[in-house]
Amino acid sequence: MAKLQVAIDLLSTEAALALAAQVAPYVDIIELGTPLIKQEGLQVVTAMKAAHPDKLVFADMKTADTGALEAEMAFKAGADLVTVMGTVDDATVKGAVEAGKKYGKKVVVDTIGVKNRVQRAKEVIALGASFVELHAGLDEQALPGYSVQTLINEGKEAGVAFSIAGGVNIHTIKGVVEAGAEVAVAGGAIYGAENPAEAAKALKEAMTA
Repeated sequence: MAKLQVAIDLLSTEAALALAAQVAPYVDIIELGTPLIKQEGLQVVTAMKAAHPDKLVFADMKTADTGALEAEMAFKAGADLVTVMGTVDDATVKGAVEAGKKYGKKVVVDTIGVKNRVQRAKEVIALGASFVELHAGLDEQALPGYSVQTLINEGKEAGVAFSIAGGVNIHTIKGVVEAGAEVAVAGGAIYGAENPAEAAKALKEAMTA
């Protein structure tokens, strides 16, 4: 069964905790966005795990170097999953994976900026990543002609464990699940909604419909 991940791209611990409290009944993974972690530090990870010990807490570190160090910092703070950029040296991915083994936690590789996402997805899974986040960032999503269908097609082609982030909403989430994604990541579709709890509930129901 595919999991639903909420990406919280708010900028304060207080706002993040408030949103998480609303949507927690309907999501499996709570992601703390990179800007939030940069603004608040890793204490936001600790606070979220304390508030929701039954949920997987995903620290979107977007690590570009010192893979072992940054992954360990996040795992010690309470993260269950951390991200490393797919564009980095293999040694950085391996370092984070080693830290993951030490703490019994998982590393996800984020494909923002990767030119050949399918090829890199296969490579990083071989390096020990738990899954690959086929991810179009907010900047890429804003470009004319962008479609989440591109990521869906790449996930099918790669044939490895993957999640999809970037344009996942009530209209596209079923296609994400049908493509075999382990995780569907919804950000703006939840936190930008008038009623985030209702939006999260509807997404979760659409995944299993």
